[in-house]
Amino acid sequence: MIYLQLFWAYLKIGIFGFGGGYAMLSMIQFEIVEHYGWMTVEEFADMVALSQMTPGPVSINIATYIGYTVGGILGSLIATAAIVMPSLLLLLFVLKFLFKNKDNYIVKTTLSSMKPVIAGLIFVAALLMMNSNNFSDFGLHGSNISVIICAVTFACVFWAKINPILLILASGLVGYIVY
Repeated sequence: MIYLQLFWAYLKIGIFGFGGGYAMLSMIQFEIVEHYGWMTVEEFADMVALSQMTPGPVSINIATYIGYTVGGILGSLIATAAIVMPSLLLLLFVLKFLFKNKDNYIVKTTLSSMKPVIAGLIFVAALLMMNSNNFSDFGLHGSNISVIICAVTFACVFWAKINPILLILASGLVGYIVY
Protein backbone atom coordinates (compact mmCIF):
# COMPACT_ATOMS: atom_id res chain seq x y z
CA MET A 1 0.00 0.00 0.00
CA ILE A 2 2.88 2.38 0.78
CA TYR A 3 4.21 2.00 -2.76
CA LEU A 4 0.87 2.94 -4.26
CA GLN A 5 0.70 5.98 -1.96
CA LEU A 6 4.22 7.01 -2.95
CA PHE A 7 3.40 6.62 -6.62
CA TRP A 8 0.15 8.59 -6.34
CA ALA A 9 1.66 11.40 -4.25
CA TYR A 10 4.58 11.95 -6.59
CA LEU A 11 2.52 11.48 -9.74
CA LYS A 12 0.28 14.36 -8.59
CA ILE A 13 3.34 16.48 -7.85
CA GLY A 14 4.81 15.63 -11.26
CA ILE A 15 1.60 16.54 -13.06
CA PHE A 16 0.72 19.76 -11.25
CA GLY A 17 4.17 20.98 -10.23
CA PHE A 18 5.39 23.73 -12.54
CA GLY A 19 8.36 26.02 -12.16
CA GLY A 20 11.04 23.57 -11.09
CA GLY A 21 11.98 21.85 -7.87
CA TYR A 22 11.82 24.88 -5.59
CA ALA A 23 8.35 25.76 -6.84
CA MET A 24 7.27 22.19 -6.04
CA LEU A 25 8.50 22.29 -2.45
CA SER A 26 5.19 23.43 -0.98
CA MET A 27 3.33 20.66 -2.82
CA ILE A 28 5.89 18.08 -1.72
CA GLN A 29 5.72 19.30 1.88
CA PHE A 30 1.91 19.14 1.87
CA GLU A 31 1.87 15.58 0.55
CA ILE A 32 4.75 14.22 2.62
CA VAL A 33 4.39 16.05 5.93
CA GLU A 34 0.74 17.04 6.22
CA HIS A 35 -1.21 14.53 4.13
CA TYR A 36 0.70 11.28 4.66
CA GLY A 37 2.75 12.22 7.77
CA TRP A 38 5.82 10.36 6.54
CA MET A 39 8.13 12.88 8.23
CA THR A 40 8.07 15.95 10.45
CA VAL A 41 8.59 19.53 9.31
CA GLU A 42 12.09 19.46 10.80
CA GLU A 43 12.99 16.23 8.99
CA PHE A 44 11.60 17.70 5.77
CA ALA A 45 13.75 20.84 6.17
CA ASP A 46 16.83 18.67 6.74
CA MET A 47 15.95 16.57 3.70
CA VAL A 48 15.57 19.69 1.52
CA ALA A 49 18.99 20.92 2.66
CA LEU A 50 20.51 17.52 1.89
CA SER A 51 18.82 17.45 -1.53
CA GLN A 52 20.27 20.85 -2.37
CA MET A 53 23.79 19.61 -1.66
CA THR A 54 23.54 16.62 -3.97
CA PRO A 55 23.83 16.94 -7.76
CA GLY A 56 20.67 16.93 -9.83
CA PRO A 57 17.23 18.50 -9.71
CA VAL A 58 16.01 19.17 -6.17
CA SER A 59 12.55 17.67 -6.73
CA ILE A 60 13.99 14.40 -8.02
CA ASN A 61 16.53 14.23 -5.19
CA ILE A 62 13.72 14.79 -2.68
CA ALA A 63 11.56 12.12 -4.31
CA THR A 64 14.42 9.63 -4.24
CA TYR A 65 15.26 10.42 -0.61
CA ILE A 66 11.69 10.28 0.67
CA GLY A 67 10.95 7.18 -1.37
CA TYR A 68 13.96 5.46 0.17
CA THR A 69 13.07 6.63 3.67
CA VAL A 70 9.49 5.41 3.38
CA GLY A 71 9.83 2.33 1.17
CA GLY A 72 13.47 1.41 0.75
CA ILE A 73 15.11 1.02 -2.65
CA LEU A 74 11.84 0.08 -4.37
CA GLY A 75 10.19 3.13 -2.79
CA SER A 76 12.92 5.41 -4.10
CA LEU A 77 12.56 3.98 -7.60
CA ILE A 78 8.77 4.35 -7.53
CA ALA A 79 8.81 7.93 -6.21
CA THR A 80 11.49 9.01 -8.67
CA ALA A 81 9.71 7.38 -11.62
CA ALA A 82 6.37 8.91 -10.62
CA ILE A 83 7.66 12.48 -10.39
CA VAL A 84 9.51 12.18 -13.73
CA MET A 85 6.80 10.30 -15.64
CA PRO A 86 4.43 13.20 -16.51
CA SER A 87 7.25 15.37 -17.88
CA LEU A 88 8.75 12.45 -19.77
CA LEU A 89 5.42 11.49 -21.37
CA LEU A 90 4.71 15.11 -22.32
CA LEU A 91 8.19 15.41 -23.80
CA LEU A 92 7.71 12.24 -25.84
CA PHE A 93 4.35 13.52 -27.13
CA VAL A 94 5.81 16.91 -28.09
CA LEU A 95 8.85 15.33 -29.77
CA LYS A 96 6.64 12.95 -31.73
CA PHE A 97 4.53 15.91 -32.88
CA LEU A 98 7.60 17.96 -33.81
CA PHE A 99 9.27 15.17 -35.78
CA LYS A 100 6.01 14.41 -37.56
CA ASN A 101 5.55 18.09 -38.49
CA LYS A 102 9.16 19.19 -38.85
CA ASP A 103 8.61 20.42 -42.41
CA ASN A 104 5.47 22.39 -41.52
CA TYR A 105 5.99 26.12 -42.08
CA ILE A 106 4.30 27.13 -38.79
CA VAL A 107 6.34 24.65 -36.75
CA LYS A 108 9.59 25.72 -38.45
CA THR A 109 8.83 29.40 -37.92
CA THR A 110 7.82 28.89 -34.30
CA LEU A 111 10.95 26.90 -33.46
CA SER A 112 13.29 29.31 -35.21
CA SER A 113 11.69 32.29 -33.46
CA MET A 114 12.21 30.59 -30.10
CA LYS A 115 16.01 30.47 -30.48
CA PRO A 116 16.63 34.14 -29.57
CA VAL A 117 14.16 33.88 -26.70
CA ILE A 118 15.95 30.85 -25.27
CA ALA A 119 19.32 32.56 -25.69
CA GLY A 120 17.93 35.61 -23.90
CA LEU A 121 16.62 33.49 -21.02
CA ILE A 122 20.01 31.81 -20.63
CA PHE A 123 21.73 35.21 -20.69
CA VAL A 124 19.36 36.58 -18.03
CA ALA A 125 19.98 33.49 -15.87
CA ALA A 126 23.73 34.13 -16.19
CA LEU A 127 23.26 37.79 -15.22
CA LEU A 128 21.16 36.81 -12.20
CA MET A 129 23.96 34.51 -11.05
CA MET A 130 26.40 37.44 -11.08
CA ASN A 131 25.72 38.60 -7.55
CA SER A 132 27.62 39.08 -4.32
CA ASN A 133 26.89 35.50 -3.23
CA ASN A 134 28.76 34.06 -6.21
CA PHE A 135 31.38 36.83 -6.54
CA SER A 136 32.01 37.67 -2.88
CA ASP A 137 35.47 39.10 -3.49
CA PHE A 138 34.44 41.46 -6.32
CA GLY A 139 35.26 45.13 -6.04
CA LEU A 140 38.05 47.59 -5.42
CA HIS A 141 38.99 46.05 -2.07
CA GLY A 142 38.59 42.44 -3.13
CA SER A 143 41.00 40.06 -4.78
CA ASN A 144 38.56 39.44 -7.65
CA ILE A 145 39.75 35.81 -7.90
CA SER A 146 36.19 34.60 -8.50
CA VAL A 147 35.78 37.09 -11.37
CA ILE A 148 39.10 35.95 -12.87
CA ILE A 149 38.07 32.29 -12.59
CA CYS A 150 34.76 33.12 -14.30
CA ALA A 151 36.41 35.10 -17.11
CA VAL A 152 39.11 32.49 -17.77
CA THR A 153 36.52 29.69 -17.77
CA PHE A 154 34.34 31.62 -20.22
CA ALA A 155 37.30 32.26 -22.52
CA CYS A 156 38.37 28.61 -22.37
CA VAL A 157 34.90 27.38 -23.31
CA PHE A 158 34.09 30.07 -25.87
CA TRP A 159 37.38 30.42 -27.74
CA ALA A 160 39.60 27.47 -26.82
CA LYS A 161 36.70 24.95 -26.88
CA ILE A 162 37.94 23.16 -23.74
CA ASN A 163 35.59 20.58 -22.25
CA PRO A 164 33.37 22.31 -19.62
CA ILE A 165 33.60 19.34 -17.24
CA LEU A 166 37.38 19.72 -17.11
CA LEU A 167 36.95 23.45 -16.48
CA ILE A 168 34.48 22.84 -13.66
CA LEU A 169 36.95 20.48 -12.00
CA ALA A 170 39.84 22.90 -12.53
CA SER A 171 37.80 25.85 -11.24
CA GLY A 172 36.81 23.86 -8.19
CA LEU A 173 40.43 22.98 -7.51
CA VAL A 174 41.56 26.60 -7.91
CA GLY A 175 38.72 27.78 -5.68
CA TYR A 176 39.62 25.19 -3.05
CA ILE A 177 43.28 26.23 -3.06
CA VAL A 178 42.59 29.98 -3.07
CA TYR A 179 39.72 30.05 -0.60
